[in-house]
Amino acid sequence: MPGGGDLPALRGGAVYRRGVSESTGTTGAAELFPPERLARARRAAEDAGLDALLVSPGADLRYLTGYQALPLERLTCLVVPAAADPFLVVPALEKAAAEASPAGALGVEIVGFGETDDAYALIARRLPPHVTLFSVDNQMWAEKLLAFQAALPAAQAGLAGDVLSVLRMRKSPAEVEALRRAGAAIDRVHRRMGEWLRPGRTEREIARDIADAILAAGHATVDFVIVGSGPNGASPHHEVSDRVVKAGDPVVVDIGGTTPEGYCSDSTRTYAVGEPPAAFRELYEVLRVAQGAQTDAVRPGITAEELDAVGRDRIAAAGYGEHFIHRTGHGIGLETHEEPYIVSGSARPLEPGMAFSVEPGIYLPGRFGARIEDIAVCTEDGGERLNLTGRDLVVLPA
Repeated sequence: MPGGGDLPALRGGAVYRRGVSESTGTTGAAELFPPERLARARRAAEDAGLDALLVSPGADLRYLTGYQALPLERLTCLVVPAAADPFLVVPALEKAAAEASPAGALGVEIVGFGETDDAYALIARRLPPHVTLFSVDNQMWAEKLLAFQAALPAAQAGLAGDVLSVLRMRKSPAEVEALRRAGAAIDRVHRRMGEWLRPGRTEREIARDIADAILAAGHATVDFVIVGSGPNGASPHHEVSDRVVKAGDPVVVDIGGTTPEGYCSDSTRTYAVGEPPAAFRELYEVLRVAQGAQTDAVRPGITAEELDAVGRDRIAAAGYGEHFIHRTGHGIGLETHEEPYIVSGSARPLEPGMAFSVEPGIYLPGRFGARIEDIAVCTEDGGERLNLTGRDLVVLPA
């Protein structure tokens, strides 16, 4: 997915789907969601001077407990005090589901509350006295944060992302294996693109076929499908439209989903349906060389902005600098977009276990665009590409 920001909302007809996928091999919950994560989070909270972390449904909660709770109006919250044992507060009607999730095997106390109970007051009473600083996950609903502030009027609230993102961005070997499986699954879809991309079909029709294939390839959900043909390929977040693919069109296909293990895939390839314009071939070759140089440059110690510059400088030298309009990449794991971000201005050095997209693009408004995206992981002695489909331009029959 382009490195430009949050995932776009659905527009122009849904192609995102949920379904049952074929099993492609999984890692056990104990490996993907080990109990020591909670201990690390507690130490990180203490080191940051926090009295507690309050984590509502979302990727942070799943990372710490394996519990994929629904974000509903009733409060679900993992409480991680810096000086006491963590506990998980859930609505009574969801307690059985929480206990059946990987959270139930962690030994964490799961506390249910009734319809007329005040869950915020319950948590405030159980926290150590004189709480002065707590942090909430970055995606907590505003109404829940305000309720916590009312229940803890003497305390100041902050963002737990400052603590948890540091833990989440360095993937464990089990997480890398899950991402490798996700990458292989989306690669299987790209290898079938010739079945769907042909003149006379609309982007929307093609996207529906791709969405079905994403599920069949081993994903539990389809998170996004971008099919940008001809001039639509010059819009990085185009998604789909009723434009009919024509002979000679370049087509940007950016697709991703979430596997049953909870880890995300994201890969972009740009195709041509029949022989594309010569100017496009020239542009694409510049992009291919730049993206390959970036993935080859992944190693411990290189900073995010240095990696961004490896490709950006090559694209600029070829005269396309103003047409590379987004960052090089984003971290990936339990979310499609997470830390670290590969962007100019970030002096963060890469470390082993960090996984992220490498996806430079060149976009000529009104004409065409191209993007090549691989997920890469930083290893102890270099980097590894998790998407293994070829990066040469694939010209499909017109």
